[in-house]
Amino acid sequence: MKAQHQISVKAFKAEGFIEKYQRLISETVIPYQYSVLNDRSSEKSHAVQNFINAGKALSGNTNHDGFYGMVFQDSDAAKWIEAVAYSLSNYPDKELEKTADELIDIISNAQDKDGYLNTYYTIKDKEKRWTNLLEGHELYCSGHMIEAACAYFEATGKDKLLKVMLKNSEHIYKVFVTCGHEGYPGHPEIELALLKLYRTTGNKHCLELAEHFIDIRGVDPDYYKKEKEKRDWTVWGNNAEDNNYQQSGMPVRRMSNAVGHAVRAVYLYTGMADLASLTEDKELVSACRRLWESITQRRMYITGGIGSTAIGEAFSVDYDLPGDTAYAETCASIGLMFFASRMLEIDISNEYADVMEQAFYNTVLAGIQLDGKRFFYVNPLEVIPGISGASPTHRHALTLRSEWYACACCPPNAARLISSIAVYAYGENSDTAFCHMFAAGKISFRNGIKMCCKTSYPYDFNVTYKIEKGGKLAIRIPHWSKTYTLRINEKAIEISPIKGYVYLEVSNGDTVELKLDDTPRFIYASSKVPQLSGRVALCRGPLVYCFEGIDNNGDVLSVSLKRNGKVSVLEADKSLGGAVKLKAEAVCIQQTDKLYSDTLPVQKPCTAVAVPYYTWGNRGENQMRVWMNEII
Repeated sequence: MKAQHQISVKAFKAEGFIEKYQRLISETVIPYQYSVLNDRSSEKSHAVQNFINAGKALSGNTNHDGFYGMVFQDSDAAKWIEAVAYSLSNYPDKELEKTADELIDIISNAQDKDGYLNTYYTIKDKEKRWTNLLEGHELYCSGHMIEAACAYFEATGKDKLLKVMLKNSEHIYKVFVTCGHEGYPGHPEIELALLKLYRTTGNKHCLELAEHFIDIRGVDPDYYKKEKEKRDWTVWGNNAEDNNYQQSGMPVRRMSNAVGHAVRAVYLYTGMADLASLTEDKELVSACRRLWESITQRRMYITGGIGSTAIGEAFSVDYDLPGDTAYAETCASIGLMFFASRMLEIDISNEYADVMEQAFYNTVLAGIQLDGKRFFYVNPLEVIPGISGASPTHRHALTLRSEWYACACCPPNAARLISSIAVYAYGENSDTAFCHMFAAGKISFRNGIKMCCKTSYPYDFNVTYKIEKGGKLAIRIPHWSKTYTLRINEKAIEISPIKGYVYLEVSNGDTVELKLDDTPRFIYASSKVPQLSGRVALCRGPLVYCFEGIDNNGDVLSVSLKRNGKVSVLEADKSLGGAVKLKAEAVCIQQTDKLYSDTLPVQKPCTAVAVPYYTWGNRGENQMRVWMNEII
């Protein structure tokens, strides 16, 4: 059953589109975010100072300003370190490495003698440790710091943080396994992190602990209710009986529908799929498959966004996918990529890589402004200034990106994801290299295969692989590419794909050329999605396009696309970072000041201009819409 381990790609040196984004993360996003973490900008995080204050508290020094921020503030620093680790692998930087080492020293000093590490409880109330798993995020923060430790060790060979987190995981193992403390994480994350730690160190307690948290989840659906009854305090008043919100209503192997907080859900599903891959647990695989289908076939936006309601940042019900009130948190799409990558370890199929790519090129990239200095937490598919960000029902759907957030999970999450894209773009097993996404650059696999990918994807659809050291190569054919051609050393070949992948034997010096379909295409939603009846979306390759007012006389609401109308590809726009616009035949309706009228609206032909969804909101506040009205 186990097909591969994607995390085993030895090295990737990006070029082209991916390199541009990785350099943006390295040169702009990482320094900016560190200034925020240290309260050196207009936005305050206090995350670094929290670790300093925790170290003081442990030494008995009361000369500090206490804890500031969310209960999970530690995780922002952890994700920053992880992003740094991947950045150092891409672009070695002694000064950045020194800065990370200094932060790791600060974090190490904040660890208690027994291995416990969490600034909120160390500073605020040591006696409350492990008594509020529902809201406390202790395990969540440990999970992110474990991921950071693994990444930093792999990038630099330095094991100080790794030792800290091994000690922390042993403490958690003692509490929950050896001593039998009841409960499981309110916010899943540590499950997938422990499996990374197991692969990195071989420590079997990490595997056992991950399996424990996954196996025990939902066995007692009243656990959080009982936990709450035992304490007289709360962090923010979570409903302990909302089992859907925290994925605690049933054992994981019985789950069928993606419910509750979207980020928590896909983090949990990622851990489940990873464990299923390691242990070849067929029952767990079946559950993961049902949950995957629930998301991608009934509860996912065309952009790869998930979580349709701001109430609980959550999944709602099947086919409830409103565009203007969509939540579609950036972190949720990142988590969906995690889940997809782990499903690929179980079964090599383009349906997983297609969704991974869909989420990345649309919602994940939309989460970062083109200059790397502002961020979206929420990713709606339609914004109207004056309503979006203003109406009580639309306050979460901002028209412009923000510099930072009080709950700042998304910016550092996007930074670590983009910096580590090789983990998702390429994979391998003992004798085969898998090309899941078309990322230009030089790739070395641990199985010995070496090659260079040349492409200007996602705006050019010619992909060339120059093989330095041969072997077996598996290349994904996206579902959206209705036609494609494949050549080896300029000779056309025809190979039937297996679950969307073509498998080739390549030798040293070979050149493999893949040409995908570059035709813009109209996309229609199921009639079961009520808001999308009579609507159409425009896509090209992996990119979903949207229409902004700035390109369409300030008004996209009056524009309807012509059914089967001509769509043209325009030149790259330097003001949008080289993004390629599309031009479509359309009809404009003359505006009127009357709220209602019995007069037939005046229509006239026009041309509508669309931009890639990930670029929207970079030219000031204006209207934006993905799903357009269609006219015959």
